Amino acid sequence: MVTLAEVAQHAGVSASTVSYVLSGKRSISAGTRQRVERSIQELGYHPNAGARALASNRSNIVALMVPLRTDMYVPVMMEIAIAVATTARTYGYDVLLLTGEEGPDAVRRVTGSGLADAMILMDVELDDERLPLLRDTDQPSVLIGLPADTSGLTCVDLDFGATGALCVEHLAMLGHRDIAVIGEAPAVYERHTGFAERTLDGLRSRARELGLRVLHRPCEGGYDAMAATLARIFDERPGTTGIVVQNESAVEPLLALLRQQGRAVPEDVSVIAVCPDQVAVQASVRLTSVAIPAQEMGRRAVEQLIAKLEGRDTDEVVLLAPELTVRASTGPLSPTG
Repeated sequence: MVTLAEVAQHAGVSASTVSYVLSGKRSISAGTRQRVERSIQELGYHPNAGARALASNRSNIVALMVPLRTDMYVPVMMEIAIAVATTARTYGYDVLLLTGEEGPDAVRRVTGSGLADAMILMDVELDDERLPLLRDTDQPSVLIGLPADTSGLTCVDLDFGATGALCVEHLAMLGHRDIAVIGEAPAVYERHTGFAERTLDGLRSRARELGLRVLHRPCEGGYDAMAATLARIFDERPGTTGIVVQNESAVEPLLALLRQQGRAVPEDVSVIAVCPDQVAVQASVRLTSVAIPAQEMGRRAVEQLIAKLEGRDTDEVVLLAPELTVRASTGPLSPTG
């Protein structure tokens, strides 16, 4: 392994100068700093993590708390996590991934042990039990998600309220008046998970303004659960001609069941999905959708966190504007609809 002394010799400076360049504890001239950094890169030098942590009183680690639950669509969660890890690395930070459902205990463990310099929390609930601890600690943190009360917190999320409204507006523009929402699994709403609740609130509010009727039914996903949910929807609202689905595992069973029932998409029923673009374009009918900007959410969360670590002001809440892409699954209400 390349040593600090070898870097110093290669750059023509003292070992202490190399140390100051790495730690930032003293001001070094631009020319000397560039020479040292060039030698570090050419020699492939990597400072010892333990020594660096002792010298700087920092671990250069970010804790990412992402409970992996069976009722959540894990690919989206992991895409966000990968974006967090790759972005953090560009700032010189590694990521400690915490996937258990420990709640406040995980926050206490990180803040009390010095495991990490900062935290990013995912799967945020409207009244999340972890939030009082975050407000009481000096350790920087960012939420990927939006609780009911954002005071004293830094949050990054897709504007799910606007997402729900955008779906309703598109269907209303096409002439649809009766809309069904096929949502996440019941447990997601029982936990008052922020993204699901906010989508539904935005959708219902805009539907009231536009005079549309909305029927919301949670769904476990999978063929059997979707069959029961769809049967219930058409039994209760036979005139339903627009469907908004926010449940990736329900997408393909929904399309298959509509075909079996002789309901053509979009001639008889228009379908909009809130899902990753990959799910929308690979479905048996290319879905009109509002994309989940997983990579941007992860990147922006890290950028907010780095700003806090460096003592810079940050926006309290960053909401990403939703974008609806029209594909083959939505169309005008049939004259006989």
